[in-house]
Amino acid sequence: MPLKLYYHPLSSYCHKVLIALYENGTPFETQLVNLGDAKERADFVKLWPIGKFPVIRDQGRGQTIPESSPIIEYLARHYPGPVPLVPPDAELAWQVRSRDRFLDLYVHMEMQKVVGDRLRPADSKDPFGVKQARDRIATCYDMLEHDLASKTWMAGDTFTMADCSAAPALFYANKVQPFEATHPNLKAYFGRLLERPSYQRTLEEAKPYFHMFPK
Repeated sequence: MPLKLYYHPLSSYCHKVLIALYENGTPFETQLVNLGDAKERADFVKLWPIGKFPVIRDQGRGQTIPESSPIIEYLARHYPGPVPLVPPDAELAWQVRSRDRFLDLYVHMEMQKVVGDRLRPADSKDPFGVKQARDRIATCYDMLEHDLASKTWMAGDTFTMADCSAAPALFYANKVQPFEATHPNLKAYFGRLLERPSYQRTLEEAKPYFHMFPK
């Protein structure tokens, strides 16, 4: 099997790639990486010195692809399936990429700032940074609530890379800053994501690790 995914089942960015792989039934094998294990970390860093996942190794083409969005772009180019996660139409494609970046940079990363602060020692907390992150998440919720009033999926009528990005970003953001009681359009959209078989499978595989999520 040419594709090997280096990942952890709890990782939100890994969820994004898993959804893309499952959407198109792309054959791949997995390598779970425990970054807390010195040997596993050392082996992973040999492959990708930055030491962050997800990373896909395409052994057939001799390519190592890091980062969730480039991985999905790579899969769309070299391992296309029935679901065009990056649309061939250029006008729609830039809209998908724009929403993908919006979700990653302004929902996903801000959520990680809030969660990351929970792991800091008591004397190293960053309440100002957490407030900034929460304020930005709230702004994004309002923008998404307006945008999703007339859409089934993030970029229109079809499921794309932007929805792969939205699912884990909203799943974890909802845990740190719930939106379901205040944003009905966003709640309905998130419900559609949770019904997607590719995401149901991803969450089912992550369940044994949810206890590790910082409370």
